Amino acid sequence: MSWARQHRQSLIFVGLTLAVPIALYLQLLLGLFGLGLEYASERSRIEPRVERLSGLQAKNELILQRSAAAQQQLAASAYAADEDDSSLAAALQASVRQIFLEAGFSVSNSQVLPVREEEDFRRVQVKVTVTGSLPALDSALIDLAAHAPMLLIESMDTFPARQSRRRTNTRAEQSLTAVVQVMALQARS
Repeated sequence: MSWARQHRQSLIFVGLTLAVPIALYLQLLLGLFGLGLEYASERSRIEPRVERLSGLQAKNELILQRSAAAQQQLAASAYAADEDDSSLAAALQASVRQIFLEAGFSVSNSQVLPVREEEDFRRVQVKVTVTGSLPALDSALIDLAAHAPMLLIESMDTFPARQSRRRTNTRAEQSLTAVVQVMALQARS
């Protein structure tokens, strides 16, 4: 103890000389420990993503098959996104008119309605006014249902066509007038 009192400056110098490297060593050790904890938490955050990706890779062939099937269903249900709105509307109008003419209707009016934007699709609409018989209406509706890409009937109003009073044959086939609004979907790009 007496030596410590006599050599106080030496003792402080030796103590600081030992304390500084120990403090640096502890700081380095704690920094590495903190870095290890950070890497462990990052790993636990990334592991579910890696597992999900490895699951996707394992089922890659199935995903590709189902994607191709979905693309085929989309092609059967909607027109392609790369078609121009006006040319698509004109083609739809001509197609709907042709379906009704082939069914035996006379088309008195057809009108292309404005294209409506939806979330995933554009709605292209055509409104036609036709006159014909009830069996012709059945035939036209069957042809509309069979059309590809799919055509949807948005609204349909039917009413008996006007007949002249001079007509005496009551067994004649009753004719009707129908106003049909047909819609087709166009995929968005």
